[in-house]
Amino acid sequence: MRGYFGIGVERLSKPMNAGNLFRSAQAFGAGFLFTVEGSYRQRQASSDTSRSTHQLPYYEFDDVASMVLPERCQLVGIELIDGAVNLPTFKHPVRAAYVLGPERGSLSPEMLAHCDHVIKIPTAFCINVATAGAIVLYDRTVSLGRFGQRATFSRNAGEPTTPHVQGAQKFRTKQD
Repeated sequence: MRGYFGIGVERLSKPMNAGNLFRSAQAFGAGFLFTVEGSYRQRQASSDTSRSTHQLPYYEFDDVASMVLPERCQLVGIELIDGAVNLPTFKHPVRAAYVLGPERGSLSPEMLAHCDHVIKIPTAFCINVATAGAIVLYDRTVSLGRFGQRATFSRNAGEPTTPHVQGAQKFRTKQD
């Protein structure tokens, strides 16, 4: 899969849920993890059994204004609000940083203004931060990964992945 992604939480309220989120993010291939306006200590979150913040780059930002993302990385807010794009219709950026709000709150107006995209999982009410993050990362994997057609019933393995075809070599000339 091309590109990269990172995931983080603004105003972290429950370290156990962040630990679960970060562990899931590592399993899905995250490139980095972050918190905004809240620190995360792995020892407070026994749910992070992979010790993800010791395996991946981890950043703590004091506030939204101090956030620094890689060049051309698009910030994607995950929030159940009117005007957000439904996840099943969202085309994930190749280079993305996903951010979720706290368990008992929403992304701040400053964070929402900073986002390039805001998406929502089409649920009847808000769900756990770690669960929401895992759903979004699974959707990213399925939509950007190279997978064959789904099986039509459980005993059918589905279609294999279409092999990648390498194009011809390209020679670039210096343009004046």
